[in-house]
Amino acid sequence: MKQLCKLILAAAALAVLSGAAGCSFEGQKTDISVSEKEKSRDEALETGVHAENQDEIRARALLDEMSLEEKVGQMFFVRCPKENAAKMVTDYHIGGYLLFGQDFEENTPKEARENIQSYQEASEIPLLIGVDEEGGTVNRISRYPQFRKIPFLSPMELYEQGGLNAIEQDAQEKCEFLQELGINVNFAPVCDVSENPDDFIYQRTLGQGAEETAEYVKAVTAVMKDKKMASVLKHFPGYGNNTDTHTGIAYDKRPLKEFETSDFLPFQGGIDAGADLVLVSHNIVECMDETYPASLSEKVHRILREELGFTGVIITDDLVMDGVKEFAGQEQAAVLAVKAGNDLLCCTDFEVQIPAVLEAVKSGEISRQQIDESVLRVLRLKINLGLL
Repeated sequence: MKQLCKLILAAAALAVLSGAAGCSFEGQKTDISVSEKEKSRDEALETGVHAENQDEIRARALLDEMSLEEKVGQMFFVRCPKENAAKMVTDYHIGGYLLFGQDFEENTPKEARENIQSYQEASEIPLLIGVDEEGGTVNRISRYPQFRKIPFLSPMELYEQGGLNAIEQDAQEKCEFLQELGINVNFAPVCDVSENPDDFIYQRTLGQGAEETAEYVKAVTAVMKDKKMASVLKHFPGYGNNTDTHTGIAYDKRPLKEFETSDFLPFQGGIDAGADLVLVSHNIVECMDETYPASLSEKVHRILREELGFTGVIITDDLVMDGVKEFAGQEQAAVLAVKAGNDLLCCTDFEVQIPAVLEAVKSGEISRQQIDESVLRVLRLKINLGLL
């Protein structure tokens, strides 16, 4: 961590010097026509802009010192291996670990915290540590009584009991619960719109229409942002009534208009509330791209960036899922995922996928500029979370 600390201090010093020069210049102004209130407002705005500039300087300073191997490693948010997890962080420069039930089932909260801390200590750049703690049917941690007496309820149950107030209170408790363990990313909220109990995704949704779901997503995202817990809007562009891509390819034949008037609304609500990440599904959405799963489709990513205006981190759904495996091998899937525009790859087989992406960059199939842009987004996220 010594090299990292030196870089951060150097970048911060540079930012302070540039800010000090600006303050000196501003001190010469004597516009008595401006009220004290307006001055305070302007100073607050300048402070915010100055902080953003400092963060950007820090991110770019880190990027400039990173090797290609370190950059590519930062783009992988991987399932935590059962053995040698700390060593893998060092060997592959991994950007983050995604934890599942097996990482908590036989541990006490103290042991879980210590494990996570050991991963962080092994990493030169702090790790993103994520879980799926949606509430209801998907609770990786709170289902184990040694962590929480009562598992977190589903969004549907909370909404029925107390509306958005109950949702917001639950989101606050969940953030604090996860942060106590050293977790900084929760793969939630689920933005999919479903009102049909027969839909695969129904039990994980709010169970309401698009507008109600958008308000729910907005509320949860705002709480998570305030708590500095990274939010992940999923599963873009919307699951609808499609089958489970854990078990095979799903073809979505709905018209684009349905997405624009329904499925996109919750994602737009979350983006407007400051969502950190958007997770892209493996559905083949024929109105957007007839050939590639959404996670591997440049066209789908272009819609997310250009039409919904998302500027944060885009992450794939797990590349080990059958919805991708039936389409491409693991090495090819990773390369296609980067080319499509993903900044982070959620995967299990990183030991073969990281070398595949490295080779694609060295051969010119993937541009170094694209790698830099993605890694910058990841570094900005880590800075925003207070990890750097």
